[in-house]
Amino acid sequence: MEKKLPIFWSFRRCPYAMRARLALRSAGIKVELREILLRDKPAAFLTVSKTKTVPVLELADGEVIEESRDIMFWALKYAHDPEGWLAPFYKDESAVAAFFERLDGPFKQDLDRYKYATRFADNKKDVAENQLTHRTQGAIFLNEIEAHLSKQACLSGAKMGILDFACLPFIRQFRLADMHWFDAQDWPHLHRWLAEFLVSDRFSQIMEKYPPWQSEQAPQYF
Repeated sequence: MEKKLPIFWSFRRCPYAMRARLALRSAGIKVELREILLRDKPAAFLTVSKTKTVPVLELADGEVIEESRDIMFWALKYAHDPEGWLAPFYKDESAVAAFFERLDGPFKQDLDRYKYATRFADNKKDVAENQLTHRTQGAIFLNEIEAHLSKQACLSGAKMGILDFACLPFIRQFRLADMHWFDAQDWPHLHRWLAEFLVSDRFSQIMEKYPPWQSEQAPQYF
């Protein structure tokens, strides 16, 4: 009997789903991919997910993993970390945890309120003010990344790892909010690091387009 594959619910442009896909691909774990539209979530997905948002990984034994960072760590540990992404984690687990808390907490909040300012404001004046406030606050985090990258090639050390791939999808989004402003900032090391990721085969592979999942369709795999 063919081994049942994990089911991975995803949305292509979601940065959380992106970093989970990056880890699954690094780990070499094949999954049944179920791409969804966030505005039209299928009933099967809503039945599985308590958070009602992607990514979600359904394991063959029935376990459901809903946090993208948990999916990353599960995949890498399950596959014995073939590319050594977890080296920073094994070196200083608390520092990696603190990085995730900063990234997924304050920085993600600033990103959302900068990129999607109209969702968090009552009028046009508030939109402009909120954008500037949260762009400025988000840039503090980006300045810190620039400082780290000025001392070493990647956030994880000499090569890319968990710290880099966890945050690159979010920094890509921050840039997309205003590319002209972002590209004009004095962040030479950050620009190089981000640009190399965006033109990489690794990024293009995890950004391949798939049609939204339908219950009657043949399985599609990632």
